[in-house]
Amino acid sequence: MTATVPDKPALEGLEGKWDELWSDRGTYRFDRALTTRENVYSIDTPPPTASGSLHIGHVFSYTHTDVVARFQRMRGKSVFYPIGWDDNGLPTERRVQNYYGVRCDPTLPYTADFVPPYEGGDNKSGKAADQKPISRRNFIELCERLTVEDEKQFEALWHRLGLSVDWTQTYRTIADSSMRASQLAFIRNVERGEAYQAQAPTLWDVTFRTAVAQAELEDKDMPGAYHRIAFHAENADGTNSGIDIFIETTRPELLAACVALVAHPDDERFKPLFGTTVTTPLFGVSVPIVAHHLAQPDKGAGIAMICTFGDLTDVIWWRDLALPNRAIIGFDGRIISEAPDVITSDAGRDAYAQIAGKTVFSAKQAIVDLLRASGELIGDPKPIVHPVKFFEKGDKPLEIVSTRQWYIRNGARDEELRQRLLDMGNEVQWHPSFMKVRYDNWVNGLTGDWLISRQRFFGVPIPVWYPLDGDGNPVFDQPIVAAEASLPVDPSTDAAPGFDESARNTPGGFVGELDVMDTWATSSLTPQLAGGWERDPSLWELVAPFDLRPQGQDIIRTWLFSTMLRSALEDGRTPWRHAALSGFIVDPDRKKMSKSKGNVVTPADVLETHGSDAVRYWAASSRLGTDAAFDPQNPTQIKIGRRLAIKVLNAAKFVYGFELPEGVDGASARITHPLDLSMLTQLDEVITTATAAFESYDHARALEVTETFFWTFCDDYLELVKERAYSASSDARAKASAVLALQAAIDVLLRLLAPFIPFATEEVWSWTHGDGDSIHRATWPTGVTGGDGAAFAPDAAPSLPAHGTLLKLAGQALVGIRRAKTDAKASQKTPVAEATIAGPPELLAELELAEGDLKQVGRIETLTLVEGPELAVVEIVLATDPA
Repeated sequence: MTATVPDKPALEGLEGKWDELWSDRGTYRFDRALTTRENVYSIDTPPPTASGSLHIGHVFSYTHTDVVARFQRMRGKSVFYPIGWDDNGLPTERRVQNYYGVRCDPTLPYTADFVPPYEGGDNKSGKAADQKPISRRNFIELCERLTVEDEKQFEALWHRLGLSVDWTQTYRTIADSSMRASQLAFIRNVERGEAYQAQAPTLWDVTFRTAVAQAELEDKDMPGAYHRIAFHAENADGTNSGIDIFIETTRPELLAACVALVAHPDDERFKPLFGTTVTTPLFGVSVPIVAHHLAQPDKGAGIAMICTFGDLTDVIWWRDLALPNRAIIGFDGRIISEAPDVITSDAGRDAYAQIAGKTVFSAKQAIVDLLRASGELIGDPKPIVHPVKFFEKGDKPLEIVSTRQWYIRNGARDEELRQRLLDMGNEVQWHPSFMKVRYDNWVNGLTGDWLISRQRFFGVPIPVWYPLDGDGNPVFDQPIVAAEASLPVDPSTDAAPGFDESARNTPGGFVGELDVMDTWATSSLTPQLAGGWERDPSLWELVAPFDLRPQGQDIIRTWLFSTMLRSALEDGRTPWRHAALSGFIVDPDRKKMSKSKGNVVTPADVLETHGSDAVRYWAASSRLGTDAAFDPQNPTQIKIGRRLAIKVLNAAKFVYGFELPEGVDGASARITHPLDLSMLTQLDEVITTATAAFESYDHARALEVTETFFWTFCDDYLELVKERAYSASSDARAKASAVLALQAAIDVLLRLLAPFIPFATEEVWSWTHGDGDSIHRATWPTGVTGGDGAAFAPDAAPSLPAHGTLLKLAGQALVGIRRAKTDAKASQKTPVAEATIAGPPELLAELELAEGDLKQVGRIETLTLVEGPELAVVEIVLATDPA
């Protein structure tokens, strides 16, 4: 074998060298020529949010995907491995606000050549009032500018990590092509009756002034208090009966929005009260006492007030019991100025005036003071800690307000669709399998359709307009939907079909929808965006349905479910065949890393310090669905990975230093020595196990079994045969056997390790292969001697399996000999006059086949094998020992 091996192989510089060559050569480019769907492996790669910086968790999960892509490519698949950038949405808007010191005010006119107050700021603690208001168009331009710069940094890091994505297959969720696909899918949802608009109670973030979907919620434990309040029972004629009904509530500020009291239908304490009425304290409004199964007899007083709206249960009660809507919280989170019409008494209106315009916090304190003064607050409030709904990116508790929003049906109120989604979940192969229950639980737990409209700015516009009646009022139930041929459109600047721009906002004309789609409404279409749906039909047929959806377990409810839903509605099939769910990264205290906790580690320094192969090794060592701890102060696993990559370079250099004996060429030489055959037999088993593990999406097992054998190969086999492979005086056949076995093993091991440590393995591969012959396009080994990935031609292949236990036995004996020298405080190079190894007869008979190698490596003059209960070195006499 002719090899060009550097004098001092090193990991430093390999990332830049090979990334550039891979790009120039198109090593990972998806080749559509002569490709059929059966030969394609397509990946629906997660598009990272292009706002801020990537963290170590991204490196962790994206490495999991990349090792699968590399394995499938070496298996002969044409791998479609695109990547996108999730540009739009609240994270980008918030970053732009902080970075440039601006905020969007859609009422302002556009300013040409606008220069932001500053650039590069963080300003996370700054107030919105301190940010310069700018027009929507100016704001979107800044969003575009910053996301493009962020994406360049992200791409550089992915290149550094060695992701084998096809950089000719990229997309942005805010690009025209993505906007067209997203709007087209929405239009078809509307045409089929799957998308609709409704005026309904909506979860609302008062900071961002936008609606929030169920999937974007998170509970945070917050301090609160139960307030025991007296409602006054009424007689049949509406007069006060003199009896009080006590409820306990954490939200006394919503008393003016109370529409009923509710108890469980089986609660004997309250059965006599169902159908009667009570008067609300302070406001004197008559409300009914009703029954509902969601009331909790063991919570508080067992009877609760229903307000519009304190929480999601209030919404359910309001809807199920057909109660009136007396909402009092505005979009800004303050109590609206106008009291509900049912508050008619002077005392009630005076009480309401004392909370109008206040925040809910201030209103609560005001109501408590009024109740205490009126005697209707019983005792002191009881402090509690309870879960409160927050927008996952918000800082204040959510409120529920009545708004007009767009929805997509998701099975919450459609049993047939719900069952179809559950059935589709059964068709997908989940890795690990226990993750499927999270999907099932989410589908079964849906309480409302998917709210997709957002009152934000940087997003895909909802492609509809509304006609204006003669008085200039929008006719919302007659939306004007964009024509498919006109997409993408922006109703805020494009005229409605059939109208001129002059008709905008004029009676008899039109008004454009200003809301944009939730970012998940576009991200849910990543298979379509990447795969050319309705844009490149031939590509779509090659890649869809995709083979793999890799993602984090925390977005099963959002990204995975929403993609499944859109595919069910549009194609009636699952969007992919496999779903691979990565675990979380946790800090040394086993806390999940997140920006909100301030314990996130950015990967750039880690990659620079330890090298990409080392970091990839750490990531790939964790199985799917398993959390991995990361300690930046002591990244033990990363250090092990670096040691492995360095050992690959050095071991290969050592092996390639061996030459076949004179007069023997590679065509005539054969592997015949029992120890060499034993090593290859074990390697054959490793290939089988690693391949099966990869096919089962257990990359960690594939790495584990390969790495374990690699160290056995280096520490035992290579040490045992190096003298035979070096020595000019060795038997030519025995030396040739060792050299060929060593070279064959390195060839196979490089390919087995290539998905995990691509830079080191590519470097070594280049020493013995032609220019442009990448290991990542090489055939995955199917066996040492059989199949397309064999290390030998059929006519030169050794007969395996053979002597399967010999390498292990010889390794044990070698360890015993070394330990004996160490115990004797002698160098390993010290000659041994005589050594005795004991063991069972059947093991000694096998070990005898490696006697020559043991004697050479141990520098043993005489080696004696005697019977004993277990294999062990029982005596050693050093050549320098006077005895």
